[in-house]
Amino acid sequence: MGDRYEALVLGIGNVLWADEGFGVRAVEALHAAYAFPSTVALRDGGTQGLYLYDLVAAARRVLVLDAIDFNLPPGTLVVRRDGEVPSCSSAKMSPHQTGFNDILALARLRNEAPEAVTLIGVQPQELEDLGGSLREVVRARISDAVELAARELAAWGLPGQPRDPQATLDPLNADALALERYESGRPSPEEACRDGDARVLKRHRLRSGV
Repeated sequence: MGDRYEALVLGIGNVLWADEGFGVRAVEALHAAYAFPSTVALRDGGTQGLYLYDLVAAARRVLVLDAIDFNLPPGTLVVRRDGEVPSCSSAKMSPHQTGFNDILALARLRNEAPEAVTLIGVQPQELEDLGGSLREVVRARISDAVELAARELAAWGLPGQPRDPQATLDPLNADALALERYESGRPSPEEACRDGDARVLKRHRLRSGV
């Protein structure tokens, strides 16, 4: 199965869909803020679904960062542990995206489930804006989520060491995906259609006579 970890930290989500990118941005920020033992793996889980199974099954403990619809005010952070986690899953952006709870269910069936699972979720404000940025109320909670994650890992006996802000750091993702660079390079809603491919929509209007 490859390397085994004392803890796996997964940022789940899609940076193309507004607040759905929160989990990815949070794990990137955690990586930038703290250095952890080599037995702790930090990963951008994206929307890989069951492709994350081997990573999850190889970890004693798993901490997930995600955007979750708790029906609470936008920006609310919620922590769920162990048996509370399967009732929550990220909004599925397509019929092919398997929720994290499905991965846990399969791991339990195969007797490969982690000993402990913690979810740190934020209530999103907007999930349907294709190409849109994190909303400010959600983006403002990244630092709080980072501190919650660091405390959880420390409670597991895996404390992180604060990094020197001036130190050179290998990013968790490609430079082109860095938050500031990626967000500043996105076109405005006026410049780019966020409801679908404008070329396809134009053909549809021509066929329908709209």
